[in-house]
Amino acid sequence: MAIGDNTKADLELTWEVRANCRQRYARGRRRSFLCFRWGQYADNTVRSYKYSLLTFLPLTLFEQFHRVANIYYLLIVVMQAIPAIASLRWYTNAIPLILVLTVRGLKDLATDLARRKSDSQINSRASDVLDSTSFCTVQWKDLCVGDVVRIHKDQPVPADLLLLCSSEEYSLCYVETADIDGETNLKYKQALSITHNELTSEPSEKSLADFDGVVWCEHPNNRLYAFRGHLRWHGEDHVLNNDHILLRGTVLRNTQVAYGLMIYAGADTKILRSCGKLRVKSTHVDRLLNKMVIGIFAFVLLTSLLMAVGHGAFESQVSRFIPALSALTVNGDPVYSAFLTFWSYIIVLNPLIPMALYISFDVIHVLHSLFINWDREMRWEKKDSPARARNTSLNEQLGQVGHLLSDKTGTLTQNHLLFRQCCIAGRVYGDASISVEETQQMDLSWNPFASGQLSMWAPELVQLLRARQCPIVSEFFTALALCHTVMPEQSKGALLYKASSPDEEALVGAARDLGWVFHSRRRDNLTLLELGVTREYQLLATLEFTSQRRRMSILVRDPEGGLKLYCKGADMVILERLQAGCPCLESTERALESFAQTCLRTLCVAVRCVPEELWECWSKVLTDAATMATGERDAVLEALHGDMESQLLLLGATAIEDRLQEGVPETIALLREAGLKIWVLTGDKTETAVNIGYFSKLLDPDTCLLGGQELREVLRSADPGYSASSSRQGNAWCVNMKTARAKTALVISGPELAEFVQEPGMGAKLIGLAAQCQSVLCCRVTPGQKADIVTLIRKYSSSITMAIGDGANDVNMIKTAHIGVGIAGVEGGQAVQNADFSLAQFRFLQRLLLVHGRWSYRRITFFVLFFIHKTCNFALVNIWFGFFNGFSAQSMYENWFIAMYTSLYTSIPIQLYAFFEQDVSAESSLKSPGLYRPGPLNRLFNPLTIAAMLAQTLFSSLVLFFIPYGVFHDSPLDYQTLAVTVSMADIFCVDAELLLLTRHWTVFNAVFLCIAFGFFFIVTRITQQPRLFQLAPADYFFVGVSENAFANPLVWLTALLAGVTAALPALFVFVFNVLLSRPDTHRVHSLAGPRPVELRSKVRRIDSGRRPSGVASRVSSKGAAPASGGPHPHPHHPRGLPLLGDRPTVDGSGIELNVPFIGRKLLPAIGKKPDHD
Repeated sequence: MAIGDNTKADLELTWEVRANCRQRYARGRRRSFLCFRWGQYADNTVRSYKYSLLTFLPLTLFEQFHRVANIYYLLIVVMQAIPAIASLRWYTNAIPLILVLTVRGLKDLATDLARRKSDSQINSRASDVLDSTSFCTVQWKDLCVGDVVRIHKDQPVPADLLLLCSSEEYSLCYVETADIDGETNLKYKQALSITHNELTSEPSEKSLADFDGVVWCEHPNNRLYAFRGHLRWHGEDHVLNNDHILLRGTVLRNTQVAYGLMIYAGADTKILRSCGKLRVKSTHVDRLLNKMVIGIFAFVLLTSLLMAVGHGAFESQVSRFIPALSALTVNGDPVYSAFLTFWSYIIVLNPLIPMALYISFDVIHVLHSLFINWDREMRWEKKDSPARARNTSLNEQLGQVGHLLSDKTGTLTQNHLLFRQCCIAGRVYGDASISVEETQQMDLSWNPFASGQLSMWAPELVQLLRARQCPIVSEFFTALALCHTVMPEQSKGALLYKASSPDEEALVGAARDLGWVFHSRRRDNLTLLELGVTREYQLLATLEFTSQRRRMSILVRDPEGGLKLYCKGADMVILERLQAGCPCLESTERALESFAQTCLRTLCVAVRCVPEELWECWSKVLTDAATMATGERDAVLEALHGDMESQLLLLGATAIEDRLQEGVPETIALLREAGLKIWVLTGDKTETAVNIGYFSKLLDPDTCLLGGQELREVLRSADPGYSASSSRQGNAWCVNMKTARAKTALVISGPELAEFVQEPGMGAKLIGLAAQCQSVLCCRVTPGQKADIVTLIRKYSSSITMAIGDGANDVNMIKTAHIGVGIAGVEGGQAVQNADFSLAQFRFLQRLLLVHGRWSYRRITFFVLFFIHKTCNFALVNIWFGFFNGFSAQSMYENWFIAMYTSLYTSIPIQLYAFFEQDVSAESSLKSPGLYRPGPLNRLFNPLTIAAMLAQTLFSSLVLFFIPYGVFHDSPLDYQTLAVTVSMADIFCVDAELLLLTRHWTVFNAVFLCIAFGFFFIVTRITQQPRLFQLAPADYFFVGVSENAFANPLVWLTALLAGVTAALPALFVFVFNVLLSRPDTHRVHSLAGPRPVELRSKVRRIDSGRRPSGVASRVSSKGAAPASGGPHPHPHHPRGLPLLGDRPTVDGSGIELNVPFIGRKLLPAIGKKPDHD
C-alpha cells in the first residue's frame, strides 16, 4: 500500500484492542494456507523471506520463467526433443539453460537465506510481557495484540504500543527514531494523565494486571506520523494521538522502563506497512539490449522463414530429380518438409539469442559494486565511513550522467553550523568577515554552562545581556532557548543537547553560551536558567516545523502568567506575518541581505503576546480537531496555526555559517570539465546561493547570471537561436548563444519555478535553455519542487540524472532521479537508506563517476557488444552453410562444441575483461575529465555502434566459413574436418580480437585465456573418441576427426588464415588508432602524481552580483581557497561518424589530449579547440 492510499475503513475507529486478553487475540491470529487466509490480527513474526523447503524449487522456477529468454530456450529444448525437427541434440541448449537457472537459483537462495537469518535474529529478541500478575520473558514472535509489554532502557520497541506509563516524571519517555526516519535526535512520548496516575502505584504489576481498558482506533495503516483513537476506561473516553504511541523500530533512551499496550503487531505495524516495494531502475544499456534481443529474435524468425522457403524450393526444383535426395523429402511433400525445416532453423540459430549474457550481466554488476565498496580512496578515514553501492544494477549508468542535481546544506557544506552574527532590534552583532580561526574568544567565564565554542565576537551584546538593559535582546534569546524540539541530556556533569537539526543545536547552544540556558524539558514545562535565575515556562502548544510551513512556533505561559507565542522560520515566511508598522523592519531586511551576501544561513525570530480569550477559543478548536478525520483535521489545523501565527512582532534575525566540505570546489570543477550540467537546489536566499556558487566554482568569475524578469523574457521569446546573458551595466539582454552559453548561469526561485511548470510549453523551454548554460541555481525551493525539477529534466531531456543529498527532505529527489546518491551526514540516514549509492563526502563523487562510473560503462558496453558479436559470428556460419546443404538446417558444428562454446570456451575471458579492464589508470581518469564525455553522449553503445558491430560480425562470419570451404573445395577432406576447422578458426578469431581489445592485463586474464583456449583442444579430443561413439553413437558421431585434423598442417594454416582474416577489422582499427594518437596517449599515461586543480581565467568577470570580501573565510580549514578564475570553456563537440576519429580528453589545466579509444571503436574528433571570443 502506498503512502496515503488508505481505505475508508482505515480512517474509521473500528479496530478494537482489549488489554490483558491474550487468549482472545491468540485465537484470532491471522493464518493462511495456499491462497486461503483467515483471522484479523497479525502475529508478531517478521517474514521477509520468500522460500521454504517445499516451495523453493517451484517458486524459483516460476520466477525465472517470467523471463522471456528462459521461456524461449525452454521451448527450444522441447523442440529438440521432437525427432522430426531436432537439428541439434537436446543437451546443446539444455546445458546452458540448466547452468543459468542453477546460478540464478543459488543467488536467490543465498539472498533468501540471509533474509531468513535476519528475520530469525529479530523474531528471537527477548521482551517482557505481563502474564497474570508478573512479567515473564518471551521472544518477540510470541507477543500478540492486547499484551502489556515492559521495555527497558536502550531496548527496541517490539510492536506498536500505547504508552501506559513510565519510570520518568509525568510518564514521559524518550525514543530514538533512526531506524524509521533516519533522525538520530531523541523524541519524547507521554502517557495519558489517567493511566499515569493510576498505573504508577505500587506494586505496578498488580495495577497493570487489573488494567481493562479498551482502545478503539483506526485500522492498521502506513501513516507513521499520525494516529487516531481513544481509550475507553472507567466509563470515560480519552483521546489518543501520535504522542501516545511507541512505534516498532524505535529505541527507548534516557528512560529506565516504560510499559505499553500492544495495538498493532508484526505485519500490521506502521513501519512494516510503510515498507513499500522498491522502484526497479533500469539503465540505458539494459533498455537498448532488450530492444536488440527483440530485433535478433525477429531476425531469427525471418531468416528461418526464408531458409524454409529456400528448402521448399530446393526440394521441389532439385531434389525430385535426384533419387538419393528425393527419398529424404518428408512424405514426399516439399511444403511439409519446409514447415519442419522452419522449426529446425529456429533451433540451429538459437545461439543468436544471448541467454548467458544476462547471468554474466548480474555477476559483472555485483563485482563492480564490490569494487566501489572496497575502494579505500572513497573511505572517509575520519569516521571510517566507506562508499557503498546499495543498488548493484546501475554501475554503467554512473558513466553516463549528464545532469547532477545537488542539495547544498550538508551535501556541499559540512552541516556543522556556527552561530556567527545576529541582528536584534535592527542592530547587527558580530563580524562574519573575520574567519572562524581568527575570531577572538569572548570572556564567558561568568557562565558555568558556556561551551567555549562560540564563534562570535560581540562583547557589547554580552554587556547588554548581563545588564538587562534591553528587554528586546532578552526576549530574543528567550525565543531561541524555548522555540525548538531539542532534548537536553546530562552526561558526565556536562549539559548536552540532542537536536533534530544542526540549526536548532547551533541556536540553542549560542543562547546557552550567552547565559540563556535551556535546562530541562518535562511534560508541560520548559526550564530556563536566565543568567543563573531559574524560570519555568508552561508549554501549552507546539506548532511543529514542516517543509511546507517553513516555520516553528511554541505557545507558552511565562512565570508572570502572560501568554506568548515565539516563532522562528524563513524570512520570507515570517516577514509576511508581521503586524503593521513593525519597528526595525527595514534595518533587519538590510541585515538579512548582508548576511546572505556573506554566505550565511538566516532565520527570523518573532513574538506575539496572546490574549487569554483568544487562547481559550483557539485551544477549544484545537481539541475538537483531534477527533476529526485525517484530511479534515489537517485543513483545520493549517488554518488554526495560520491564525495564531499572525500579528507578530519582529525581534531580529540569526546568521549561521555552514562551511564547504573539503574538496568541493575541485570536485565541481572536474565534473564541469567532464561535461556534466550541475544544478544546485537549496532553500536559501538567492544571494546566499549565488555566493556559494562562486566560491564552490560552480560559477566562474566571468559568469553572467540570468534570472527574474529577464529569464521570463528569454523563455517567452520566439527566436530559439538567441538567449540571454545578464549584464548589470546595461539593458541589452539578448545576445548570440555561441558567445553567451558557456558564460551564463540560470538563477531560479521556487515561486518562479512553480510559475514556469504551470505555464504550457515553458518547462521544455526552460530545460532547453538550461542545457545551453553553464550551470543552474535553484533557490527557495521546497523538497517537493526538488523532485519536480528532476521530473522536468527527465521529461524534456534524454540525459541521465543523478541526485545527491543528505537529509530526509532530499529523499523524493533521490528516488525520482535515474541514480540517487546519499551523503552519510549529520541529518540521520534516511537519504542513504533510499539511495542507490552512499558516500561519506561530496568529494568522493569525482572518483565514483570519473573512475568507477567510466570504467563500468566502458567495460559493460564492450562486453555486451563483444558477447553478441561472438555469438552472432558463431551462429551466422550456419546460414552460409545452408546455401550448400539445400537449406536442410544441418549444423556446421559438432553438438558438444555448440554446448561448450558460450559456456566454457569464450565466456570466461570476456567476463574477466569486463571485471578488470582499464584503458587508463584511475589517476589519469581524474586528471583528464574529458575522458568521461563519451558516456553522457552514448558514444559507446548506440544504434550506430551496434550496426558497426553487426557489420563486422557479418564480415567475420563470411570469412570464417568461406575461406575453409574454398580451401577444402574439391579436396579429400570431408564435412566433419571442415566443421573442426571452422570451429578452430572461430576460437582463433575470438581470442585474437580479445587480445586487441584488452589494454589492462592481469594474471587472471592471461591464465584463463590460455585455459579456455586449451580446453577447446582437450574437450574436442575427448568428445571425438571412438569409445564414446560406441557408447552413444547419436551424441558422439565425430569419430576420430580431431585426431586427424589436428595432425594436418593444412587444417592449422586454414584455421589461422580464416581466424586472422576475420579479426582484420579490429586489427585495422587498433593500428589506425595507435598511429593517429600515440604521442597524446603517452601524455595521458605519463601524468604523474596527484596535484591540485587550479583554474585560472584571463578574462575579467563581468559584475554579475555582489561578492563579499569576507567570502574567503567560508572555506574549510582543510579545503582550498577559491581560485581567481574558473575553468576554461569546454571544447565544442560537433557530431561525426561513429567509427572514425579519436577520443578527446581535457586534462586539469585545459590541455587537450587525443587518446585512442581503447575498445577499438573509434569516435569522432570532438576535442577541437573552441573559438574564443
